[in-house]
Amino acid sequence: MSEQQTLDQQPSPQKVPTPRDEPGSPLLEVSGLQKYFPIRGGFPIKRHIGDVRAVDGVDFTVGAGEALGVVGESGCGKSTTGRLVTRLLEPTAGRITYRGQDITHANRKELAPIRSEIQMIFQDPYASLNPRQTVGSIITAPMEINDINPPGGREKRTRELLEIVGLNPEHYNRFPHEFSGGQRQRIGVARALALEPKLIVADEPVSALDVSIQAQVVNLLQKLQKELGIAFLFIAHDLAIVRHFSQRVAVMYLGKIVEVGARDDIYQRPRHPYTHALLSASPEADPDQRDSTQRIRLAGDVPSPINPPSGCRFRTRCWKAQDKCATEEPPLIQIEGNREGHLTACHFPQDPTLEAREQDVILDPALAALEETQAEGKTL
Repeated sequence: MSEQQTLDQQPSPQKVPTPRDEPGSPLLEVSGLQKYFPIRGGFPIKRHIGDVRAVDGVDFTVGAGEALGVVGESGCGKSTTGRLVTRLLEPTAGRITYRGQDITHANRKELAPIRSEIQMIFQDPYASLNPRQTVGSIITAPMEINDINPPGGREKRTRELLEIVGLNPEHYNRFPHEFSGGQRQRIGVARALALEPKLIVADEPVSALDVSIQAQVVNLLQKLQKELGIAFLFIAHDLAIVRHFSQRVAVMYLGKIVEVGARDDIYQRPRHPYTHALLSASPEADPDQRDSTQRIRLAGDVPSPINPPSGCRFRTRCWKAQDKCATEEPPLIQIEGNREGHLTACHFPQDPTLEAREQDVILDPALAALEETQAEGKTL
């Protein structure tokens, strides 16, 4: 079957009727979530000398059937948050509640009943599939592990899943190396659907794919979300994809959520300076329509998560930083002018319009020097 086959030609997913949570009701609740990776060295070698604060106090909720997008620069803690939610990593502190049950430090036996309800789609479609197993074995494995016997047998269900994600059921006995990257990611989606989950954590599911294939995979996930009522924690760095897929968006910076709200509020009325900077860096379909003075170029690099700045973590790169930002950490709250549910962590939030960017341009010194040189060359 061709990779370019349109999703409209795919059959609608069939699912055994089960009691479903009311749309919008809290499915996953995360409070004060932390993950510190210890650093050991010195003498003796195993002495604890510090921590990498990958996730440092994160709060958010995901409603039943809702898609929450998580965006931010590389290294901000997005993927670690996803692995904490699926309990692939043990949290250092905080609380994870799934359908009212605290699973923060649940052991393997306690997690067994809900493992099938929380699944994950990994970023790398090549490394996430066992090259020694056939596609049928890969998709059937979760059903075997959880002792699930669907009507008609596991093989029949696996072939149905292959058809749902846009692959030929006859590919059941093929190996991963026989498929392209986009097709491999579809296999990963089919594996995630095998246990009829209520929540899927998608960790940058299209970042490793060609641009021509990304839209097909995202549309497939969106179709599955609507037809099966699956909630998504959609992790990505592509703002356009997150805007297309998610109903709510959380913006992360250096292990913390700095702004969260409805999609339109985040993209049209951002209040945190970092959110403004991210949106200004998003490429436009028509570059001629963008005024170059509206681009926010942040100076410096992201600080080290080993020793993050005091107070507001964005203050070292923020053009609005004042003394208060270094001594007091801004809480994630609803500030004046924000709609209900639109939370921002900033002492001096931006004006709730995008027009403020014209006066808030910060140039990295190297970029400023380069632009001056280019401007002088044009005048000559």
